[in-house]
Amino acid sequence: MNQERLYQIILGPHVSEKTTMMGEGNNQYAFRIATTATKPEVRKAVETLFKVTVTDLQILNVKGKTKRGAGGRIRRRSDWKKAYVRLEAGHEIDFADIS
Repeated sequence: MNQERLYQIILGPHVSEKTTMMGEGNNQYAFRIATTATKPEVRKAVETLFKVTVTDLQILNVKGKTKRGAGGRIRRRSDWKKAYVRLEAGHEIDFADIS
């Protein structure tokens, strides 16, 4: 897998109240990933980009919400993919230091 593909797989961290609690207690992080990404690709991308060791990985598809816009027009947000990544003890990802 080339270096360019690694940067296309991870779109960014998924920050919510739930993922913040997971990060503090279980050394687990959530990322928004490309819809075409596979588990081996996500594992390699996280390990390469953040220089950590991944011990566990779950990927799930998130269905887009149906929203009602102005004038009663109904539209649907696009589906996306999320990855929960658990790191080896002693490793952590600090998003503030990423440049």
